[in-house]
Formats: sequence, C-alpha cells, structure tokens
Amino acid sequence: MYPELFKFSLSDFMTGLFNIGQVTVYSYATLIVLGTLIAALYTKWSAKRELGISNLPNSFFYMIFIAGFIGGKLFFYLQDPLLYIKNPSLLLNNFSGGFVFYGSFVIIIPYVIWFLKKQNLPILPMLDILAITTTIVHSIGRLGCFLAGCCFGSPTDSSFGLVFPTTHNISVHPTQLYEVTLLVAIMCILFIIKNHQQFKGQLFLIYLMLYAFGRGVLELFRGDDRGYIIENTLSHAQFIALCFIVIAGYFYYKFHNQINIRSTNT
Repeated sequence: MYPELFKFSLSDFMTGLFNIGQVTVYSYATLIVLGTLIAALYTKWSAKRELGISNLPNSFFYMIFIAGFIGGKLFFYLQDPLLYIKNPSLLLNNFSGGFVFYGSFVIIIPYVIWFLKKQNLPILPMLDILAITTTIVHSIGRLGCFLAGCCFGSPTDSSFGLVFPTTHNISVHPTQLYEVTLLVAIMCILFIIKNHQQFKGQLFLIYLMLYAFGRGVLELFRGDDRGYIIENTLSHAQFIALCFIVIAGYFYYKFHNQINIRSTNT
C-alpha cells in the first residue's frame, strides 16, 4: 500500500520557525480532503439547482469537516481507550489513518440540522442532497483507508485477498474496496430513486438503511479488532447500524404513511 504520497523538506527559515525539517503528505488525509472538496462542490451545485439556495457559506463545509474529524477520531480512540491512556503520544498520529465513520456521522448530523434551522433552510431536502454527498466523500475516504492499509479484512484464501503491510504476509479481505463498491452502488440507487421520490427526506432515510445494512454485513469480513458489544457476535459498528436501521425505518414508515393519508383525504 501507499500510506505516504511523498515527503518534502522545508527551508531553513521554515524549519527554524516551526521546528520541523520534513513534511509528510499522507494518502489518507489527501483523499479525505479531496473527497470533502468534491462533496462540497456537489452540495453547492445541487442546493442551487434543486432548492434555489445560492448562499451556502464555505464555513458550513469547514465546520462539517472539523466535526467529522473530531467525531471520527473520538470514536476511534474510544474503541480502545486504555491503549491511548497508556500511550498518549499515539493521539498525535492524526493524519495517517484511524477514523470511525459512524463517529463522524453522529457529530455531523446534529450540526447540520442546527445550521439549517438557524439559517431557515429546508432540512429534509438538504438531508436528501447530503445523503448523496456522503456517499461521495465516504467512498473516496475509503480509498484512502485502502492506501493507508487500515480497516482491512479477515484472512482469506479467495482470489480477492490482498496482503497489507500490517498483515504479516497474510492475505486478507480488502474490505475498504468492498465498502467503496457498496457506497457507489448506494449512490446509484439514490440517483434512481431521486427521479421517483415520494417525500422529502426519503433519500436520506434510504441511505441510512442501505448503508447500515451493508456495513453490518461488511463487519463479518473485517479483521481489525475494534471492540464488541457482544464478544465475537455483535461489534460496535453493527450495533450502531442496527440502531440506525430501526430509527430510519420508523421515520420512513411515518413519512410514507403521512403521504398515504393525504392521498386518501384528497
């Protein structure tokens, strides 16, 4: 894999100023930034074309990036808190990998809803746009995981298996690429449903359920130890996925039922 894209040395002046002689550009961080940029451009374009919103400030996307970074790292540390308590220096290794998507998600969504309410912008239509946005940034970010060699799968003898730097020459499932495939498939499904959308928020809720189900299945192939709710049976990610399926399923039924009631009354 290629966790580091390249390195470059700073000038003597910069070295003296920052006390850093060499800078490493990590593939993971680079793809996260690239995915965020593409996702932001898509969000702005869609919001203007579909909702007539042309004033989404760049600070909205900066805060989403910061919230996602904090949430993703926080949940990553919480998977094994004792490790970071005993080795606090590991907390500084922030740009070479190690994020939990659900951690980013549960921090970003409340912020997005708060921001949209504050700006008097339509919440559900924007969440529909952001559902597709999320598949963009997430799929590109998972490519970063692949290059960084983290989030790999369990050992396998199948033709899909790959050897990562930390798997000691053992072939494992490239679950990062499996997830990229899942996310691209969900994106395509959302674009198809978008042409026949029945209610606002439908795309967002479908995204939640599809990704949660797919992530739950992918967990069966994961090989890195990230903790369990029920030992060797239900991982943290699977538990969160189950919660999302139940919550999204409830709101989907509620909103869809409201559409049916209105149709009946008219």
